[in-house]
Amino acid sequence: MEATNAGKVIALFITTTESKNSIPKDELQVDEKGILLDKHYDKDIDRSILVTSLDSYTLVEEQGIEIPRSALGENLLIDYNPYALPAGTQMQIGSAVVEISQDCTMCKHLSSIDKRVPKLLKNDRGVFVKVVEPGWIKTGDELFVLG
Repeated sequence: MEATNAGKVIALFITTTESKNSIPKDELQVDEKGILLDKHYDKDIDRSILVTSLDSYTLVEEQGIEIPRSALGENLLIDYNPYALPAGTQMQIGSAVVEISQDCTMCKHLSSIDKRVPKLLKNDRGVFVKVVEPGWIKTGDELFVLG
């Protein structure tokens, strides 16, 4: 299978039932049920991992809105924009292979950052992926689009 080097992982985050805020991580272990230790693990498999591009933060920051990394709820922050890729597209990130399952929908909590954010990111918040091949994803890992 052909692999195109598309970018790299900038930051990783999980959320837990004990913590209200996202927790930065240097590495994540993923399997077919999602991210181990994350509160969404073994819930809705098609929505268990959110991948967001730095482009989403740029869109918000260009409007003068300050927004900390992880504020969009992402698990993986990458320097590549996968939003135009169709569902079913696979990517290798670290030793794991993931598949785009669906675009991310807007969450009401984004308006608490600034009332303009949901409209700004209507189609640019991120994509959900599911794990096809388990593995580890680390900050700095390269991302390859497969196909």
